[in-house]
Amino acid sequence: MSVQVQHSEIDFCTLGMFIIDDIDFGGSRPGVKNVIGGAASYAVVGARLVSGSKHARSVSWIVDVGSDFPAETFDVITSWRTDCVFREDHSRLTTRAWNGYHPDEKRDFKYLTPKLRLEPEMLSDTQVWSKTFHMVCSATRCMSIVQDILQRRDELRKAGKAPSAAHASKRPIFVWEPVPDLCTPEEQENFLAANKVVDVVSPNHMELGMMFDQPGWTEGSQSSQQLVQKITESAIGPDGNGLLVIRAGKDGSYAYSKSCKIWLPAYHQPDPSGATLVVDPTGAGNSFLGALAQGMVTAGREPFQVIDDVLSNSKAWNTALDTWGDCQHHPKALICATVAAGFVVEQIGVPQIEIDGDGKELWNQTEFTERVRLYTQRLSRTLEESAQRHLLIH
Repeated sequence: MSVQVQHSEIDFCTLGMFIIDDIDFGGSRPGVKNVIGGAASYAVVGARLVSGSKHARSVSWIVDVGSDFPAETFDVITSWRTDCVFREDHSRLTTRAWNGYHPDEKRDFKYLTPKLRLEPEMLSDTQVWSKTFHMVCSATRCMSIVQDILQRRDELRKAGKAPSAAHASKRPIFVWEPVPDLCTPEEQENFLAANKVVDVVSPNHMELGMMFDQPGWTEGSQSSQQLVQKITESAIGPDGNGLLVIRAGKDGSYAYSKSCKIWLPAYHQPDPSGATLVVDPTGAGNSFLGALAQGMVTAGREPFQVIDDVLSNSKAWNTALDTWGDCQHHPKALICATVAAGFVVEQIGVPQIEIDGDGKELWNQTEFTERVRLYTQRLSRTLEESAQRHLLIH
């Protein structure tokens, strides 16, 4: 059985899988089981935080439901009110996995039941017209997914099944998260080739280092900067001006195009004693990229209005935005992504959603846009102190 709420316009669609996780913290604290997980769940939470309740149905995905699917998991997912396709198959088990964490942020991962990978042909006609797509896969599969989605859109367009002429003529935004296991020197050529067909490529700092036979990527080292230059100059995206976004854990994220750069610190910073609200980093990267994808088609909506309101008087910010040209929404989308990841790390599993007495949507007891405001106010202050550290200003 398949259950779907049709929606005329989809902003975000992920080809990541839904997985039920068991998490092992390496003895530092008790492990947990039956946690909502997988790249799909976290990417959808990120996109859903940015979309807000008004545009919840424009966030779309597929959840494969096996015979052991917990009822409480179904309740949590439906509470997000996304455009979710539940595909039920009681002849199989739900995809389950084990996550193991080490003190140095290294992660081990293995499947506990057979996985059911999502393919582009599984997307509905509505989903295939999404404005953005999120993928976690190898470089070769990334290129195949992009080709298949564009081909399906072309076939639908020729059959007169496009939503509108304007929509049909616009290429979707592809956000690619390279699968960690294949961030190896042998994959470099495929990695650079896949970059040319996506709009955003985002390994984390450890994965990028491994890909190019380095111990890790650090913004301050010359070899790391040469690596960034090599990747951006070899072209990201069909127009060559796509984004390399390096997720650097507690150090935030670094985003580069051919001519622009922005560093955004993580939402949660340790207090003077070193204490932090970060409980579990699982899924933070996925949620960051889901939020980034959604943010790239969010211009004019409330999160961007908040950012513009706070930073409108920042000379450094406005100067830097000019260098982004037609891509001024990218830094704003990255702010939304940073804030979204901040919600995901505050607990084991996904953040809690509720509606308060005034009808406001709260995640972990706060409004997403209120956190955007708080973060942007902090950013505004640091821009005044050290703009050059955050932004590339010519």
